[in-house]
Amino acid sequence: MATIQDVARAAGVSAMTVSNVMNGRPHVRPATREKVLAAMDRLDYRVNVAARNLRKGRTGTIGLAVPGINQPYYGILADALIGAAARYGLRVSIEQTGASREGELEALALSRNRLYDGLILATAGMGPADAERLRTDHPVVILGERIFGGPVDHVAMPNAAAARAATAHLLQRGCRRVAVLCGPVTEEADVSSLRYAGYRQALDEAGLPVDPALVRDSTQLTMAGGARAVRALVEAGVDFDGLFCVTDTVAMGALRGLADAGLRVPEQVRVIGFDNVAESAYLVPSLSTVDPDHEAMAERAVALLVRRMERGGSPDAAQEFVGPFTLVVRESTGG
Repeated sequence: MATIQDVARAAGVSAMTVSNVMNGRPHVRPATREKVLAAMDRLDYRVNVAARNLRKGRTGTIGLAVPGINQPYYGILADALIGAAARYGLRVSIEQTGASREGELEALALSRNRLYDGLILATAGMGPADAERLRTDHPVVILGERIFGGPVDHVAMPNAAAARAATAHLLQRGCRRVAVLCGPVTEEADVSSLRYAGYRQALDEAGLPVDPALVRDSTQLTMAGGARAVRALVEAGVDFDGLFCVTDTVAMGALRGLADAGLRVPEQVRVIGFDNVAESAYLVPSLSTVDPDHEAMAERAVALLVRRMERGGSPDAAQEFVGPFTLVVRESTGG
């Protein structure tokens, strides 16, 4: 059976370089990487991953727990996180929590049982009252809007600031009756509540009142919910000339609902979403949206997790990082 030294001799490099290639280190030159991989193929070299990780006391895998991979945003996020983890020689195991507190607690329990070296958890069901459950020496990074100020590192999206900018964009384009399609608005720091807060702030700054008739629940932030919310606005006779949808998924449904009602976009109603999913550029009309920097958030989340892994858990003060964003102006707002 070939050894790492055999591969190094065959490729004309050091054993350390072979190790760097096998661990996915980013600083290896492409030509050198190709030589090493070719030598591994010729010698039929196989890495004993289990033995290597046993020596390190690690699995080489981190966990990613998200509400559901069928939601476009989490697909984008997972892709960015997998790429970021690969640069550290790590694999990602993905599980779905169903956006429930129970599912998120189960993901935490699996991680603590050392099935993963660390866990990136996108919270939707857990709240501030669960913060103490995160107090552990096992590395955990929270993604999302809940449990701010908790005992672990937290990477969040700029929900309120970006929603304010999106709503202000509609107002700058001449809208004066801007409806918002969101989920239930509560006192907790969830996606809908934070983005609704940004919507309200933009109206306040423009000196416009918040009309309760313009606030519509889009039912779990789905396309069907977006279409239903628009139909409810139209059937209730509510006058509106702008729509801020708290996700692009909701906005896609809203566009369908507006078309069914015979309302033209952007001539009669201007529409903006949030997330900049790939499909938003190819809709008719193309969708204006908030583009969060998924890559920046993924890089920071993995970097924070690796830092905790290398230091044996969470001995340091927790860090919070709020990602940047840009507005992408397309046809749905007259761009």
